Amino acid sequence: MDYWKSKVLPKMRHVFVKTGGKKAAAAAELVKSFDESKDGINSEFDEKKADLQPKVVEIYESAPAPLKVLIKERTKVSGIKKNSAAITKFFEDLAKIEFPGAKQVSEGISKVGSTLLSGPIFATFEKVSTLLPVAAEEAPKEAPAAAAEEVATKETAAEEKKEEAAGEKKEEEAEEEKKDEAPAPAEEAAVAAESAPHAEASAAAEPAAKAAPTEEAAAQAEPAPEPAKAVEETTKA
Repeated sequence: MDYWKSKVLPKMRHVFVKTGGKKAAAAAELVKSFDESKDGINSEFDEKKADLQPKVVEIYESAPAPLKVLIKERTKVSGIKKNSAAITKFFEDLAKIEFPGAKQVSEGISKVGSTLLSGPIFATFEKVSTLLPVAAEEAPKEAPAAAAEEVATKETAAEEKKEEAAGEKKEEEAEEEKKDEAPAPAEEAAVAAESAPHAEASAAAEPAAKAAPTEEAAAQAEPAPEPAKAVEETTKA
């Protein structure tokens, strides 16, 4: 509430001075009445907040996104004018569930508009914020960060896919080079077939070469019996 007294009230007084007239005077009376009833509003709120919480969350979730940001931040008086219609409906819904002080503010808005009642409006928004889950209250702020993170994740995944595809391509090229360098099976078979007859011929020639000297020796040994014949003839004579 220190913010309301130090920031909001001075701005309201400035607006009242500029605007003037019966409307500004009526708004000043409404603000004064709301300020005087704060103690009663706070006590009633403390008693009912447990029952009010689910209802307030439901109303908050149905509100437009700009109003949710305004409820959370509660710093820009200009935001009240921009979201005047949404604020009017929001306080009507709060009045229906008997939110403390909401009916008083809703009636004031119908009389003088929402812009001149920024103090009571922000004071009510502050109480509403205390009943919201942390996730719901931080959602407007975290949404851009979540979107940016999702985009970054997609980009990273795309880069990884490109790297994988490049690696696979390199492996395929390496395998093709190995295939080109290795001798073809058909060529190996042809070489083996050509060398086989030569090996067989060499193997057959070796026994023939070994057998040739033996035959020559036999041929030379055959004339040996001739001296025996000469001895026999001599004996006969």
